[in-house]
Amino acid sequence: MIEMKQPDFSNFYDLTFKSVLDALPCHLTIQDANLNILFANQTFINDFGNRIGKPCYKVFHGSEHKCGACPVQKTFIDKNVHIAEETILLKDGSVNQMIVYSAPLFDILGNVSAVIKILTNVNMIKNVQKELVTIGQSFAVLTHDLKNMLEGLEGGAYVVDEGLKDGDLALTGKGWHIVKKNVSEISRVTQNLLYSSKKRKPKLQQMKPTDAARRAVELFQEKANVLEIQLISLLNPSLPLTTMDSPSIVRMLSNLIWNALEACDKDKQKASGSVIVRADFYDKNHYMFEVEDNADGMDESTQENLFKEFFSTKGDTGTGLGLLVVDRIVRNHRGKIEILTKSGIGSIFRTIFRIQ
Repeated sequence: MIEMKQPDFSNFYDLTFKSVLDALPCHLTIQDANLNILFANQTFINDFGNRIGKPCYKVFHGSEHKCGACPVQKTFIDKNVHIAEETILLKDGSVNQMIVYSAPLFDILGNVSAVIKILTNVNMIKNVQKELVTIGQSFAVLTHDLKNMLEGLEGGAYVVDEGLKDGDLALTGKGWHIVKKNVSEISRVTQNLLYSSKKRKPKLQQMKPTDAARRAVELFQEKANVLEIQLISLLNPSLPLTTMDSPSIVRMLSNLIWNALEACDKDKQKASGSVIVRADFYDKNHYMFEVEDNADGMDESTQENLFKEFFSTKGDTGTGLGLLVVDRIVRNHRGKIEILTKSGIGSIFRTIFRIQ
């Protein structure tokens, strides 16, 4: 008879509470009311370094400003558990999507003395989800959108033919304008689809942010004039050279400007529309681009869905690829997007990048 040897569990009971927290495959911190990190487990230290005593917004986002929708702040206010999704910057420079939980720690009087924050990396899940959605929907979306544009091309070509047949230059010019508009649309949608369907490593070079913003504004000055919308650029000349993939940044700004112009054109309540493009300092270490419009603004539901695959505020007339591309370009540059909007007043899309 073979004697079975019992496993030795004696070391298990020697585990300390901290060693259990250090072994967790997620980032765990304890923070005070000023959002300073009081404690962090080893997983956190491995990915972020020893940042005890630093505020979370500086550690996680490299920012000097508190986040607009901070789950930790909410927990201090209402004493409840909160869940959020955040884009976090690790010490190695990689950008990661995290599911964030915040839970209260109470003192003997029942007040929240500190908050536990747990961050779980869901990058792989998000990437797979995006790829599957893109593959599953891209053909249907593109077919629908290109069908409309091709019909527009056919209509424009017919008007051109009729104008040439009758020797009517005004009619020919009108038809040619329709053709140019639809060719431009096909080019924009196709380029956005190509950018969104393939992972691209940024080709970094030194460039002034003002130069990228100026190029993007020049692309849409004629369209703004046709729509009778003011397109204004406010570019800070003291912004320094920084490292960026300039074609991608111009594409990002182009998509935001295009959306802003169309939002103004769609809003018939205001006598005149305006779009302002800014390039300026965000703080001493970061610069920002802003695209502001005075259109109708967005509701909360629209804001929450803006960067989801193929979501569009334009209904059947939009693919939603533009903002998806904006989001990808910002992530590739390890940047951040902020959206400020108010119903009846307008919206600001702000993209923030480190000066490097």
